[in-house]
Parts: sequence; structure tokens; C-alpha cells
Amino acid sequence: MVQAVHHHRPTLKQQNKPFKSKHATKSALKDIAKGRTQRPSPKSTAVNTAAQLRFNRRNTQKQIQAAKRAALVAATRIFNGTDGAPRIVAVIPLCEGIHTEDAIRALSSVVGEELEGVQGNCIVWRMKAHRFKTSLMFLPVQYGNYWGALDAAKAADYVFFLFSPTVEVDRKGDTLLRTLQAQGLPTVISVIPPDSQAHSIDQKSRSAILKSLLSFIQYFEPSQTRVYDLSNSSDSLIALRSLAEGHPREVKWRAGRPWVVGEEVNWEDGILKVTGIVRGARLSANRLVHVPNFGDYAVSKIMSAPLPRDNSHKRISMDIEPQVLSERVPSSADSLLSTNVPDDMANEQTWPTEEEMDNVKTQEHHVPENIPDAGTGITPKRIKHIPKGMSEYQASWIVDDSDDDRESEEGLHDDASDQRSSAEEQDHDMIPLDSVTDIETDRKSVVAFHDLDAEEEERQLKEWRNRVQEERDAQQFPDELDTPQDTPALTRFARYRGMRSFRTSPWDPYENLPRDYARIFEFDDFKRTQRDVQKAAESEGVEPGTRVTVYVEGVPEEASVTRGLPLVIHGLLEHEHKKTVLHFTVQRNTEYEGSVRSKDPLTLCYGPRRLRVNPVYSQHTRGGGKGVNNVHKFERFLWHGTTMVASVYAPVVFGRQACTLLRETKGVEVPELVAMGSFMNPDTTRIIAKRIVLTGHPFKIHRKSATVRYMFFNPDDIQYFKPVQLHTKHGRSGHIRESLGTHGYFKAHFDGPISQMDTVCMSLYKRVYPRWSEPWRPESREPLDGPPSKDEDILMS
Repeated sequence: MVQAVHHHRPTLKQQNKPFKSKHATKSALKDIAKGRTQRPSPKSTAVNTAAQLRFNRRNTQKQIQAAKRAALVAATRIFNGTDGAPRIVAVIPLCEGIHTEDAIRALSSVVGEELEGVQGNCIVWRMKAHRFKTSLMFLPVQYGNYWGALDAAKAADYVFFLFSPTVEVDRKGDTLLRTLQAQGLPTVISVIPPDSQAHSIDQKSRSAILKSLLSFIQYFEPSQTRVYDLSNSSDSLIALRSLAEGHPREVKWRAGRPWVVGEEVNWEDGILKVTGIVRGARLSANRLVHVPNFGDYAVSKIMSAPLPRDNSHKRISMDIEPQVLSERVPSSADSLLSTNVPDDMANEQTWPTEEEMDNVKTQEHHVPENIPDAGTGITPKRIKHIPKGMSEYQASWIVDDSDDDRESEEGLHDDASDQRSSAEEQDHDMIPLDSVTDIETDRKSVVAFHDLDAEEEERQLKEWRNRVQEERDAQQFPDELDTPQDTPALTRFARYRGMRSFRTSPWDPYENLPRDYARIFEFDDFKRTQRDVQKAAESEGVEPGTRVTVYVEGVPEEASVTRGLPLVIHGLLEHEHKKTVLHFTVQRNTEYEGSVRSKDPLTLCYGPRRLRVNPVYSQHTRGGGKGVNNVHKFERFLWHGTTMVASVYAPVVFGRQACTLLRETKGVEVPELVAMGSFMNPDTTRIIAKRIVLTGHPFKIHRKSATVRYMFFNPDDIQYFKPVQLHTKHGRSGHIRESLGTHGYFKAHFDGPISQMDTVCMSLYKRVYPRWSEPWRPESREPLDGPPSKDEDILMS
């Protein structure tokens, strides 16, 4: 008998879906395709066939190639012909004992051309290279002329670096090379000029020297492939061909900006006439021009200045009448107004009460003690410490920044430095004028050195050591500050506030602004303004390559006196004369060993400008991002290996602009490169918040509560700062509960248990601002307020 077998109903059986190829992964589909592209549909038109697609790709490449060729021809069109615009070559020696004239004559002799001078009062050479159908203008810079080398490189199409086979590049040459690299270099050619002392070097040693110099220059300019030896005729010819037939590399900050190298410079009745060829971009009479070391000026008109043409048949020269190419239109021209005039009446006005008026009358009748009486008819003056050798009239121009200096120079752990009076700071910051003697010789300032007395030398050494210790403390204990015992904290830190969140807590950017903010300009949409300004500059003015005479108004006569190099005027874009708050992203020079503190006096170089600034440093958020409140932490020092933002008051600038920060030394031509970077934006709403951290010691602990001492020293301070949040170094946060006793003890509650080894902290913030900047001029140097270098004494000239 067969037993019956139980079976489930077929409807209950599970049936899985079969695998479908459309769910394959991308890598699997790529393996199946084997590199084949998708075939066009048979119903598609002939435009989408494979042959047509191949033709489109080839045609696109041809168009790109033609566009590059057209751009190359357009960039070198102004150099065509021996009567065209000369290629400007800045000849810069990097070693001592090199004669620039030998290098220039080596290039001219290889093709048998003669050199001719352009101006009598400056050493500028011009050569017509008929073999290459072009002309060259050489700007030789003497060794040690630091500022002249920077100016020559700004106007040059090529830079000739001269090395010596027997002398190494010293500290001056290395600093100059780093500054030029940060400023932006055109096409670089490295050579060794002919040297009579180098004939004794054999060929093997000379090859090793050339290889070593190539390795050195490639660190700063990786595009270099060879160092030419001008004592060899073949190398001289190759170097000359590189100058005459090469395509000058574009410098980013000069893109879209005109400049004129003065071949003839005349001054008459306050009008400076500069004759030269327009380079870079269009030059308009409605825009201002910048004269290096003198400032910005208006252009009245631009006249054509063509060279006389030679008639080959009649053997005579024909003079062409100059014409007006561009004339200033007052309605559309830029104004020379760089700052606003503050209107104090525009602020909120309140009428004083009778009680306040009575208090003023009482203070007027009250005579303080220890103040000398004023003589008859003499207004009482504020008591100041006048440096030795300075008259009262000169001392009256000293700006009293004691309140601001005290805030910027407060020590991190030294209570005594917090309580220094303004008179002591002026005594410490000023150096007697009789320590140096100025002798005017050939329009240059020669400083005669005198040893300082023992007391002054000891004071400067102590100050330098204190600053080094302060920088070390700032790294180990950032922003920590001891509360003064003899001054109430609510008085000492009245300008500070607490913030629950550094990136989201509200902070009005227009609250309690300084008077300098009423003088500057603000852009509603800077990117849109920059786009409109650059677009308008492309179609207005005289085309590049035109020889013109520019009439500049209001320039002092001394600007027409050239010293070794020709005068170069730089055209400015619209609005670039107006001052605002500029922010630059900077990094410290790895070779600079001194300390760099916020508000230290430095020289800022960006574009054609140089300014004396006291920058304020703040943290740079990765990617340029910012919080809801646009608050950024103030940094007391510019640290190594960290990108920071330097904020200054300066004329606005458009485009990608490189910047350098230099510190002056006792030699005008021997500055130190402190930092380099680039322009970020002109954000006036960026809040730079200075943080201080008050610390206390947990005296008694009970779970989440603790008795804290040494943060404050009286109950009034505890009650004033009670709403501010507390935090510990181990990550706990809490608040003040109540004051205990009369010695500044208080009870605090935290979000978790704390240990006896922890430290209770309170962060307070205030907004800081940079100081007003001034134009830089080598003849008018200010006293050096910064710290001395290890091998330098602080002098004043």
C-alpha cells in the first residue's frame, strides 16, 4: 500500500525574479563595451554619423590651435619691426661685482649691432636687432638697488638674471629673488656675463658651475632649462634669439592694465609730460595714473607722438603732426577724492540734561593737582614726553595712540605690562634723535652710526627678550590673560563681550565703528563692480602699441628727475583710487626668523603701489568660508606655516594681485621679506574679534559644581560677567551660579564632573581695527617701531 505524500499548494511556492542585465554595474558594462562607443541610431541624420563626429573633433582642435596662434600673433604684434615697440629687458645682477654693461655689450656684439642711449640722465640702452626684425630696450639695475629692481621687473617683458661663476648669491640677492618671485615675474633668462677673472676656470669646472647655478635658479623658476654663458658666442646668440623671437610670459597682476615706460620726460607748470609706448591694455584720459613713490594723478589729455618717418625716395624725414587721442571728460572722469569727509552731525544727536550740564560746570571749576598753571594768553596743552632734540612744534604732530597701543601690546601673562602707562610706552618706543646724524649727499640720506649708551642698549636687549618670551607664551597659552588685582575687571575689560558661539552668535558689523570707517568706501557687490569695470576698460582709451605723450596734472617737479631708471606710469582702473578695507591672504617667509606681531609697521607692496601699513592678522577659514556672523579670530602673531588674513586700509584693487610685506632695516635698500600672498576681497563687514581668556582655579569640587578662585578679585566683577558662559580645558561648559565672599570666589555649575587638574576659563571678545595707512617714499622714513633683528640695532633716520 502506497502512502499518500502531502504537497503544498502551487500558489504558495516562492518564485524569484531572474537576473536582468540592465541592473549590471558600471564597471561590468564598461568591460562589455571593450572601449566601443555607442553607435548612432539608424534613424539619425548624417550629422551624427561616426565620420561626422570625427570631423567635428578635428575641426574643434583646429579652431583651438588657430585661436592660440592668433593670440600669440596679437601679443607680439607691437614688437614687429625695428621701428616697433622695443622689448623691455630688465638686467638684474644677483651677485656683487657684476657689470651689467658687459652683459649687454656681449649681446650686441654677437650680431654686430650698436647700442644707443635713450636718456642722458639715466643708463638705458636701446638696440635695433635687424637680424631678428625687432628692437630691444635694456634697463640695467645696479647691484643693491632693491626698489629699482622691483620697479624694473614690473615694467619689463623679460628679466635677465646675472650670476657670477666665482661669487655666490648672498643674502641681498636671495631676498631680492624671493621678492621678485612673490611679485610676479615675466619670462626669465639666466646668464653669466663675460668676466676677465673667470678665464682661468677650465671647461670641466665651468660646466659644473653652470649645472649648480641651474639647480639654484630652478628652485625659484622651475621653467628654466639652461644657464647661458655670454663669454661663449653661441650661447650669446641663443640668449639674444630668446629675447628677440620669444613670446613674453603674461604676468597675472598686469593683465588688463596699461603702463607707459617714459622715453622722454618733461615737466612744465605742474604738468608732467611722459612720452612712450602704451603697453598692456588701453590707456584712457578719464582714468587716473599712478606715479611710483608719488601717488595718483589725473590725466588731462593723451597726444600721439609718432616717430619721424624716413622717405626712401627723397632721403628726408617727415614729421607727423601730433593729434589728440584721448581727452579728459569731467562728467565721466575719475575723481581724485580717495576718502570721504566724516560728518559728525550725521550721527545720533542727544541734548544733554540739566544734571549733565551741572556736572560739566563742576568739572570746569575743579583744578586737578600736579598740573602746571598756564600762562596768560596760553592754552593749556596736554603733557607729552618730547624726544631729545625735537622742538615743541615737531612734537605737536605726534599722534597719541597710547590707548590703542596698550590694547595691542598687552602681555599674555605679565600683569605689569597690562598696567603700563602711555608715557612709559612712548619712552620705550621712541629712540633719541641724537643717536644718529643725517647727512644729505647727492639727494640720498647717509646715516652715520653711533653706539648707544649702556642704559639704552640694556633697555633694547630687555625689550627684545621680553618679546621673544611673549611669543613663546602665546604659542603655549594662546590668548590667556591674568586678571589685574588693582583694577576692576569690569573697567579693564569694558570693551569686551561674551559669545556663546563664535560662528553663529549675532554681531552687528556696523556697531560702534571707529572714525576711520566714516572715511572709507564700501561696495554693495564687489564682484559685479569688478566685472563691469574690467569690461568697460576693454573698449575705452588708446590701443596698446601706440606711441603717445601723456599729460599728467599736479605732479611735483622732482618726479621728473629720474635716478638710474626711466619713469614708469601705471594706469589705474575705475574706483582704484578709493580707500577701503582690504584683506590679503599671506604666509610668512620661511627664511625670516624675527617675530611678526599685529600692528607692527611694515611696507605693503601690491600692484604698482607701496604703502606703510600696520596690518591686523586674523584666521583664514579653509576655502574662504565664513560663519553667519562673519566673525574671524584675531591673531597676535603671524606664525610660520599658517595662512592668515592681513587687513589694512588701502586703495581698492581689482583682479588677481600678488602682495609682499617687507620690514625696513637701517639700510633703505636692504629690507627684509616678511610675508607674501595675494589679494582676497575688500569686505568692510568682516569682524576681526580679539579673544582673551580669563582663567580660574577650581578650589573645591562637588560632582558638577565647583568653587572657583583667582578669575576675579571682587564680587562686582562676578556679578558683571555672570551671564558669560564658562568652559574648561577638558571640554566642560557651565555658568556662574553665585558669588562667595568678598575676595572674588564664586560657585559654578558644569554639564559634567570636572577634576582638580582642570582649569576654568572665560572667553571674552572685542573687535579690533587696523591703523590708517600712508604712502611709502624712500626719502621720508619713519622711526622703526618693530623689533630689531638678531644682527641689527634699532636706528632712526
